[in-house]
Amino acid sequence: MLRPAREDDQPGLRAIAAEVVEAGEMYVYTTVDEVMGYWNDPRGACFVAEAAGKVIGTYVVKPNQPGRGAHVANAGYMVARSAQGRGVGRALGVHSLEVARELGFVALQYNMVVSTNADAVHLWEELGFAIVGTLPGVFERPSGERVDAYVMHRSLE
Repeated sequence: MLRPAREDDQPGLRAIAAEVVEAGEMYVYTTVDEVMGYWNDPRGACFVAEAAGKVIGTYVVKPNQPGRGAHVANAGYMVARSAQGRGVGRALGVHSLEVARELGFVALQYNMVVSTNADAVHLWEELGFAIVGTLPGVFERPSGERVDAYVMHRSLE
């Protein structure tokens, strides 16, 4: 079930954020507090995927830029390790496209999709996103290896 996040979801969100930070392969954030700062931005709308009363995934959608760039959305997604491979990420992605459109955004842009996160790149391409730019060596993996990241974009009109 997908629904807007509530205050009592914070422990579940923090648990998923801890898994993401520990893996170090998806986001630049190195602490749970950094992730939660992004997730709890008051400009954003946060949703959770819930199963058996437990938060198993989440996304946030908000303006990608202020002012003259605020008509384009940005979003972030996290799925609990225990729920990966079960279609949760796809459900979050599809739902976020609907919500972004309802909120009046004309496009959705991801500023930094790590090139080695093949599952995410594949999913976003299946959902109609295009790689519109490559940022060489901008993401440092936990091993110290620096890899490319993609800027991905999709119109909502």
